[in-house]
Amino acid sequence: MTDAHPEALPERIFHIATAADWRATLATGTYTTSTVGRSLAEEGFIHASRREQVQGVFDRYYRGLGEHLVLLTIDPARLDSEVRVEAVGDDTYPHVHGPINRSAVVDVTPLDGRGRAETLMSLWLRGMAVRMGAALLVMLVVAAVVLAVQRLA
Repeated sequence: MTDAHPEALPERIFHIATAADWRATLATGTYTTSTVGRSLAEEGFIHASRREQVQGVFDRYYRGLGEHLVLLTIDPARLDSEVRVEAVGDDTYPHVHGPINRSAVVDVTPLDGRGRAETLMSLWLRGMAVRMGAALLVMLVVAAVVLAVQRLA
């Protein structure tokens, strides 16, 4: 915590991660990406936020990234690393000074392109839309081939 703005550590902190970085964590047991394109080793800590800060962080740094993103919900009491609430501009943010151990992550939520949580229903609907679009495309191609063959006959 900072001396200038003493603030209690939230019960949960949040970190936006790429799905690829999270999959790597499942294999290694630790998460070490600080933010987009920066590692813990480069930055010195892992950026996190309070729940109400997540959308602003998404809008500033992750919107339009073009990668699948997930929101990690972290229980600071389960972390093996120190968390400090530190001043950043006119606000404060929790920073994890060390790797995030997998056991401290209590929830992983897929995010949509606007930074909102994806539900199982929205994921299912998107998958169905893709499959239906592909099926319609195949039907159009088959119909075009059939019409072309009929014209030649």
